[in-house]
Amino acid sequence: MVRVALTAALVAVVLLAVPLAWAIRSMLYIDQRDSLERVALAGAVRVSPDYQKGDPVELPRPPAGTRLGLYDPQLRLRTGSGSRSGDTSVRQALKGQVVRSRSGGDLVVAVPVSHAEQVIGVIRASSPVATVRNRVFTVWGALLGVAAFGLAVAVLVAHRQARALAAPLEDLSRHCQAVTDGDLNARAAPSSITEIDQVARTHNEMLHSLSELLRHERDFTANASHQLRTPLTGLQLTLEAGLEQGENARLGPVLEEALATTRRLHRTVEEVLRLSGSPGPPRSSALLRPVGQVLRATQQRWHGPFADDGRRLEYLTLDVPDDLPVPGGAVTEILDVLLDNARLHGRGMVRVTVRDLDDALAFDVTDEGEVSGDMARLFDRGHTGSRTGTGIGLAFARDLADSLGGRLSLTRGTPATFTLLLPVHRDQP
Repeated sequence: MVRVALTAALVAVVLLAVPLAWAIRSMLYIDQRDSLERVALAGAVRVSPDYQKGDPVELPRPPAGTRLGLYDPQLRLRTGSGSRSGDTSVRQALKGQVVRSRSGGDLVVAVPVSHAEQVIGVIRASSPVATVRNRVFTVWGALLGVAAFGLAVAVLVAHRQARALAAPLEDLSRHCQAVTDGDLNARAAPSSITEIDQVARTHNEMLHSLSELLRHERDFTANASHQLRTPLTGLQLTLEAGLEQGENARLGPVLEEALATTRRLHRTVEEVLRLSGSPGPPRSSALLRPVGQVLRATQQRWHGPFADDGRRLEYLTLDVPDDLPVPGGAVTEILDVLLDNARLHGRGMVRVTVRDLDDALAFDVTDEGEVSGDMARLFDRGHTGSRTGTGIGLAFARDLADSLGGRLSLTRGTPATFTLLLPVHRDQP
């Protein structure tokens, strides 16, 4: 705002001061010529027709710095001051007209002296151009000082007005930053500026609506997870009781598989509830399990579905300690999503490779297919590359990885390779 105000003031000063300065210059030169003409006319009145016969002529005393002289028709200086012979202005004045000109650094006015309709002489008045030029520079200096003072006042007023406008905007920015840091209760204070006050009210209303929306979503997730956990716990207890009775040996494997599926579903509900209730900085899962145990359980769970499809599932661990702790529930969910995508959308053999990167583990899930389409939207919620997909799995897996401080990405399109980078702490039990 200060720059805009200064620019506007400069434009106004230029548009006003430049023509004014030129007008002052022209006016000073015209005023000096008028003064010379008045002096010359005053001298012409005192010239007697008999001056050529020797009658003395007493010219008025000119102002300081002005020369006044009487020239006869032969261009000779008869009295006063000036050059001994008349110049061009005197020669032109002998024709009966007043001449205003500049000669040799002087402003010159020549007035003809007439008698009986005859020009009997010329009064020549002159003054140095430098005198007028100095007056012009003096006035221009004063004009420049006034312009500088006006610009300084404009800058001060603009700076004060800018502070008055910037203060509520800075306050609004601080509240927005507080919201970015997670404080959804921050509200912008009203200001004395109508437009900014309207923006603040709109911001507060938007924040209130957003807070209510987030609260409803969290409540729904918490309620759904809570209501799912209760029947799942009951179903798990029922299946465990059925296994303990062991009345029908043929139902044992079925009950064990149902119990394993129920436990996995229970862990999924717990991860969804944890993820929905932990926005902000990444946090590790509460349940740490050895990486080897997580991989063996995942292989046991997915070996059958891939074998039914006539495909092979292979696991490789490259120099990874079997007892290295990882967030078991979240890693299991992410691997389940990637393996399910590989089974539904990929082809050929599927390989799960675990690499030790000192301060992190890399889980690579690779199949012999390829990923096509818009790679940038691959992890967007609701975006899917097939008609049967929902566009939720990869987005959910990415959110789980982010909640653990890790990262899930597509590292190769052909063959399709997804990589989960997960930080590990080797000193955790």
